[in-house]
Amino acid sequence: MREFINLTLGGVITGAVYAAFALALVLIWRSTRIVNFAQGAMGALTTFIALSLIESGQSYWVGLVVALLAGLVLGAVIERLVIRPVEGGPELNAVIVTLGLFIAIQALISVLFGVNQRAFVAPFSTIGFTVGDSNLALSPNTLFTLGAVLLVMAGLVALFRFTRVGLAMRASAFGQEVARLLGVRVGRMLTLGWALAAVVGSLAGMLIAAEVTFVAPTFMDSLIVFGFVAAVLGGLDSPIGAVVGGLLLGLALSYVRGYFSDTLTGMAALVILVVVLLVRPGGLFSTTQTRRA
Repeated sequence: MREFINLTLGGVITGAVYAAFALALVLIWRSTRIVNFAQGAMGALTTFIALSLIESGQSYWVGLVVALLAGLVLGAVIERLVIRPVEGGPELNAVIVTLGLFIAIQALISVLFGVNQRAFVAPFSTIGFTVGDSNLALSPNTLFTLGAVLLVMAGLVALFRFTRVGLAMRASAFGQEVARLLGVRVGRMLTLGWALAAVVGSLAGMLIAAEVTFVAPTFMDSLIVFGFVAAVLGGLDSPIGAVVGGLLLGLALSYVRGYFSDTLTGMAALVILVVVLLVRPGGLFSTTQTRRA
């Protein structure tokens, strides 16, 4: 029973990390209809910028603010200079461009910050709470991670459901010409979507770094795969689905790792992805679309 509780808590922790990355994918999909495979590398770059400040004597919170601001600028610049020329073309073009960005940004991190692992100190204690004589896989830093993920989820839901900016972003993503006729400044909305997604990706990078405690240029690579599976599992159009999908995936992989073998987690994630695509391609939280003749 104790093992089951710790595996469950560990799955929730890991799932919150997957959910943080999935939220960034959901945000950029809802605002631009592009899956950004460079999201992990962008988050890693801003995390290393924050780490450099922390190592120079600044607090974690100063590094966090700088990382978020760097993500905002990075996302806007990439959309304007790299993504804008291929927007409106075949969807495969944008996919290839983001894969190229992933390679380029990861190489840039290696050039600027080196390839060796570096310690990342969490803002709160990573020692699990003690209940009786049991040490739980739940720490103050984990609670901070969970709270941050839930706060971002609530913010995205509010943005797209209750604000004109969120409506304009979705209109720009679904039909640029119609949105322009309605007075929406499509270019600005697309840039804003990339910028906000990069901010969420930067937050995800900071949260993930605090959980893994050591970072390298490739520390986000596995999260790209599992975060994408979590986003597809919950539904790329749903912030709530991203969080639920991340938690479900984290729990499933934790049980596989604990009761079977750590080497089977990749296969388990693949099986979950294939089953979801076969049974409910839009994800668990997808909405049924109707068409009128």
